[in-house]
Amino acid sequence: MTDASLPRPAARRLRPLGRDLVGLVLIALVGLAGYVLFPDNLAFLTRVISVALLVLSLDLIVGYCGIASLGQGALYGAGAYAAGIACVHGVTEPFLLILIGAAAGAVMGLLMGAVMLRAHGLPQLVLSIAIVQLLHEAANKASSITGGSDGLSGMVPAPLFSVFEFDLWGRAAYLFGLALLIVVFAALRLIVRSPFGMVCRGLKEDPLRISALGIFAFPVLVKMFVISGAVAGMGGALAAIATQVVGLDSVSFEISANALVMLVLGGIGSLYGALIGTVIFMALEHIVAAINPFHWMTLVGAVLIAIVLFAPRGLSGTLDELARLLTRGRWGTGR
Repeated sequence: MTDASLPRPAARRLRPLGRDLVGLVLIALVGLAGYVLFPDNLAFLTRVISVALLVLSLDLIVGYCGIASLGQGALYGAGAYAAGIACVHGVTEPFLLILIGAAAGAVMGLLMGAVMLRAHGLPQLVLSIAIVQLLHEAANKASSITGGSDGLSGMVPAPLFSVFEFDLWGRAAYLFGLALLIVVFAALRLIVRSPFGMVCRGLKEDPLRISALGIFAFPVLVKMFVISGAVAGMGGALAAIATQVVGLDSVSFEISANALVMLVLGGIGSLYGALIGTVIFMALEHIVAAINPFHWMTLVGAVLIAIVLFAPRGLSGTLDELARLLTRGRWGTGR
């Protein structure tokens, strides 16, 4: 049965699902291509996946809710430390460690949302920075639990399905992370297209109209903070499992700021943009740092300025516009 034989509303519902299915297949194919083409860089690629989960979580509250935040590293770090501490104390099952990271991130998201949503605009941004800095200092001071500035080590995750070990080559960690990314991305696509996701977008675009409908913004936004925290926590837990070390860089202002840069680069309010921005930024950073280890930040900054100036909607927005123009040109010429 084709779209033409279906009632018009049913056909409209099927088209986004079909596009999402194609998108998931493309993510899987690109991920598998990375596994085949870069077998010596799987540890770096796993890091890219863990950070991609962080950027996706940031897009939920910045892109879909319009909440300014530079403290997403607090959620990422909470998941990383929770998984790391659990692993050190005998919980070694990888899937369980991911769930522990998600739970820790969700709890941190609940607390962070409850604090940040008491303010608006720039005060929200300041609160987010204060939260991540406080958590960073707390992790540094609690050295008996977190390892402090030396980092938390001694993690030995159990083999995946009791067969595939998390070795130094990173093969099991990468495929595990890729599968996790696909599942999380599919779930987030369903969430942002659901009535709940539409309400969040409405609160970003016109909060007065949404409140006139009798919908209270605070509980809706707190729920999105919890979801965002769970996704970021899974990213942190994946990083802890893959590297078997958790350091203070997992809960820092730097990783929070980088995540926002990646999101702006890829396109705010687009989950695909979050993935594109993460891959481009981290690949650029990795390549340029290898070429010029002393001035690589200058080169990366120049490229980012050029992209922001000539692609203000981010790379995903620019690609969408090009696709629209090509489609319009094809139909305009009667092809």
